[in-house]
Amino acid sequence: MNISPTKSNLLATKRSLIFAEEGYTLLNRKRNVLIREMMQLIDDAREVQESIETVFKQAYDGLQKANLSIGIEYVEELGFSVSENDDLSFRLRSVMGVEVPSVDEIDENIEPAYGFFRTNSNLDKAYKAFKRALSLIAHLSEIETSVYKLAMEIKKTQRRVHALEKVLIPQYKSLVKFIESYIEETERDDFFRMKMLKQRR
Repeated sequence: MNISPTKSNLLATKRSLIFAEEGYTLLNRKRNVLIREMMQLIDDAREVQESIETVFKQAYDGLQKANLSIGIEYVEELGFSVSENDDLSFRLRSVMGVEVPSVDEIDENIEPAYGFFRTNSNLDKAYKAFKRALSLIAHLSEIETSVYKLAMEIKKTQRRVHALEKVLIPQYKSLVKFIESYIEETERDDFFRMKMLKQRR
């Protein structure tokens, strides 16, 4: 840093050092909160993935039983009568300035689009399980998107923390030390010259 070693520059550098140290403290806290949030989400994702596996097993078991009891072709025909779910909606929430999605709950109540004729409880169980699976997949996508966004922000924050800790703060400290020693030396020289002048007089 090409700065003149003056008292005004010393004060300015000290202010910059304080600002950099405060920034380091805040960014460090932010990074820790983001890491904690991300680790919690990773644990949640693991649980949701396990639930998805269980629910899909139940759904396919029910579907297999329905295929055996009422016939694959008829089940396929009934499948076309079930409407697609297109009412997925989400909001954004902020975690330390990072906007992450929050998917609204999907209604898991079943309203069969098919009648009771030639159908049975196996088909209903499969339908209900697939509806539950849809809700869990939406929740998992919310978690995975949040983890990705938090990971990107943690990476960015880590770079800033590292730059402050390893580059900027040491530079400011070194500069403060240099200016202080220069001013002290200049003051000693001035004092010595004044003394010499008095002695000559």
